[in-house]
Amino acid sequence: MANDWATFGADLHLELRGPRLRAGLMDALREAVRSGRLTAGTRLPSSRSLAADLGIARNTVADAYAELVAEGWLTARQGSGTRVARRADPRRTETARAASVRAVSARAGGGGRVAGGRAGGGGAAGVPVAVPPVPPRTPTPSYDLKAGTPDLASFPRAEWLKAYRRALADAPNEALGYGDARGRAELRTVLAEYLARARGVHARPERIVVCAGFVQGLALLGQVLRSRGVRDVAVESYGLGLHAGLLTGAGLGTPVLPFDERGTRVEELADGKAGAVGAVLMTAAHQFPLGGALPPDRRTALVGWARSSGAFVLEDDYDGEFRFDRQPVGALQGLDPERVVYLGTASKSLAPGLRLAWMVLPEELVGEVVAAKGTDGGSALEQLALAEFIRSGAYDRHVRRVRLNYRRRRDQLVAAVAAHSPETRVSGIAAGLHAVLALPPGTEQATLRAAAWHGLAVQGVDQFRRPTVAPALDGLVVGYATPPDSAWQGALEALMRVLP
Repeated sequence: MANDWATFGADLHLELRGPRLRAGLMDALREAVRSGRLTAGTRLPSSRSLAADLGIARNTVADAYAELVAEGWLTARQGSGTRVARRADPRRTETARAASVRAVSARAGGGGRVAGGRAGGGGAAGVPVAVPPVPPRTPTPSYDLKAGTPDLASFPRAEWLKAYRRALADAPNEALGYGDARGRAELRTVLAEYLARARGVHARPERIVVCAGFVQGLALLGQVLRSRGVRDVAVESYGLGLHAGLLTGAGLGTPVLPFDERGTRVEELADGKAGAVGAVLMTAAHQFPLGGALPPDRRTALVGWARSSGAFVLEDDYDGEFRFDRQPVGALQGLDPERVVYLGTASKSLAPGLRLAWMVLPEELVGEVVAAKGTDGGSALEQLALAEFIRSGAYDRHVRRVRLNYRRRRDQLVAAVAAHSPETRVSGIAAGLHAVLALPPGTEQATLRAAAWHGLAVQGVDQFRRPTVAPALDGLVVGYATPPDSAWQGALEALMRVLP
């Protein structure tokens, strides 16, 4: 019949503006998702149905859908249709918050005035009704630019599922038991080959211990070092407080090494100014969060100090796969595998939710770390899946793909800052998943408040300063890898609005 198109799919109200139909349709769909009118998982009408509703060509709708799928706003799967992709929830508008307050007032006393926790005029015989105070609600940020997380939407689900299925099908029965505390031999074997090839690490499978994230690995090392009589583990002037806290929790002191324009001043170790230090925790390939690699002369001096004093260097190679403007800086461990403990993780290259990390240990520490770890061999199936994922080449392909995307975002960030705030210096951009934007002295906290006002989650440099280090830098640590593709442009625009 002539109007059989009217039975296809659900109705969808869209207002197309502008002379270009496809661009207008895409803008209208983005706004419907942004405002919350179209929630995650909502199935959209077919291209044929929506084209008939809007009176436009079907190809125009199909092209708009395809581009929004590529941008991450929509998903399209065979047999499931086109749906709204999972994204951050939109911020509640001021109108919605006001309506919420009015609803509380109405429930409490028939719409009476709320003051001092009471509402008048609505209780029985005019008795005031007590209204519990509405707790302040911290709005969910619209955009997340915090450092330390990759774009989780880019996780290679299909390839990972293939690897998981193959690993499960081939897994021996004993793999489902308690297993080796060092982790599955299959994963340790492929890690040894991969780390040697990609990061210059000298590794043998029997020296690798798989752990449930970097935090577990560092906690084990702290426990072992303390039992060996180590009193202090030096840390850098800027870094994650969680890591220093783990060492402190193990009973270790954490003296701070000074920092200058070339990075961490490791000479303080050799001349004894840092005290009787038995180990040092370093992000040598890409200092977190300020960026930059430890210069060659300081790398040599650091390893020389460890060798001459019998100390250890704990090398946190948290994002070593992501180098953009030059050849990768090899792991420090390659200079002396007996004095450097190499710690790597899949948290930045794949996803932190996998809870997979690894340590490449000096021979004298292997037995003690395994003993401290006990019978906890970790999740065997995830380890076998990662082993298959690396062995098949899928891991390398994924890293190359997301590296290109992250580099493109970095370039867009640098260009946007240059255009909007040319006096703002951007640093730490040769590698990694974040950049540091310098701010005028004394403006960091005000800028962070402005960012929160604009629905932007971002961190300040001061958040990573050790308590004993005097404030010296004002800036923002911008994690440009964190947002999904669909939110990246919005996050970048919000960031530009808060910069000086």
